[in-house]
This record gives sequence, structure tokens and C-alpha cells, in this order.
Amino acid sequence: MRTKLIFGNWKMNKTIAEAKAFATEAVAFDKFAKEHGVDIGVAPTFMSLAAVKEIAPELTVAAQNCHFADHGAFTGEVAIPMLKEVGIDWCIIGHSERRTYNGETNETCNKKIHALIDNDMTVIYCCGETLEQFEKGLTKEVINTQIREGLAGCCKCCLKHVVVAYEPIWSIGTGKNASTEIAEDICSYIRSIIKDMAGEEASENIRILYGGSVKPENIRAYLGQPDVDGALVGGASLKVESFKQLIENIL
Repeated sequence: MRTKLIFGNWKMNKTIAEAKAFATEAVAFDKFAKEHGVDIGVAPTFMSLAAVKEIAPELTVAAQNCHFADHGAFTGEVAIPMLKEVGIDWCIIGHSERRTYNGETNETCNKKIHALIDNDMTVIYCCGETLEQFEKGLTKEVINTQIREGLAGCCKCCLKHVVVAYEPIWSIGTGKNASTEIAEDICSYIRSIIKDMAGEEASENIRILYGGSVKPENIRAYLGQPDVDGALVGGASLKVESFKQLIENIL
């Protein structure tokens, strides 16, 4: 049985002091979550990674991005060895905001994913369609391409280090939610692609998250779907109380 996973993506929010305050309170509810069979984690900015990990060492902490090279003339980038040095072993790759604002492609995602797996790190790989693509009925075509190109070359063993997050772009931060039926349909579809790429065992074991205006009020409905194994949460993960409610409301 796949363990539920609730992951908070803080994006460009929280100073180091604010991140420390959150991490201090997170120690208790991380323990609470684990006692109830739920995994939780957060993805702070690069500036706060070390601080959060130091205060809450048992909490899963992810970077929001990395470079595929381990060093070099890449101004403004962060290398995987730098993340590992401060105890980070998870990383989000391919978030729609990275694709939209920073030119991230399926091919660059693939390079990063293989580099992370080679360094024994876990990847949260994001996929999702725009409103225009959704309205034209292109969702599955877009998702199929993103999964097959982003995870190209990933065998069954590699996929043990991968979590997939389906985030319809039209629902991120907009207050518009994909229905539970849509979330389940696409997460099930992603699982079928993984089965075709790497076999049934890989598809049954991989965790697939839903993201997009997830709140304490709707998280239970999403996670009640058989192929939705958790949530990648933005705004609702920024406040301790709402993050705690996310956990409590799925128990």
C-alpha cells in the first residue's frame, strides 16, 4: 500500500526567520503524521534549506530546483552536491512556474532527474496542462509527452526515487479546482503510462500527487481517490495551522 504524502511548496515565500519558526512547530506535527502513517515535507527557498533541516532533521525537506551539472559556470544555479552538503535529498523538478518563467523543458527536466537519481536523491516531477490545452481536450496528450520525455530512460529501479505530481496549471493559485473525477482520471492515466514504460510493479509503487488549490476543506476528497496518493500544496502550506489541518483532515 502506498503511503500518503503531503508536500508543501513554499515557492518564493518566507524569510529564514519565518522558515525557522515554521520548522520549530513542524517537529511535533511531523511526528504526529508519521504516527498515523502519513509522510509530510516542505520545499523552502534555497536560503532556508539548511535552517529548516537543522531545526527539523526528521522532516522531509526538498529543494525547489537544481542544476544537472555538479559544478560550472552557471550563474544563479545550485548544484546537487551543494544540496547534499546541507542534508537535502529531495528536489522538485519541472514545476509549471519553472517551465513558464524559466524555460524549463521536458529534456532539461530529464537531465536533472537522472542526475538526482544518480546522487541517491528523490525527485518530485511535476506535470500539468494549461487552461487552453484543457479546454481543447489536449490534457492527456500533454501529460503523456511530459511523462515519457521527462522520465525517459528511467527503469523500475530509478522510479523508486520518483514521485509524480499532477498540477493542472489552470488550477494553481486560482481557486479553481479540478474535480476529484478529473484528478483521479489523470493520476490513473499517469499510472498507466508508467506501467507501459517500466512495468506493473513500478506503476503500482510510484506515488502520484495532485496539486492545484488544495485546501484543508477539499484534501480528503482528493486523497480518497484510489490513484491520488497525496498532494503538492502551495498557499495552504505556508501557515502552520492550515498545514496541520491538511494532515488532520485526511486521517
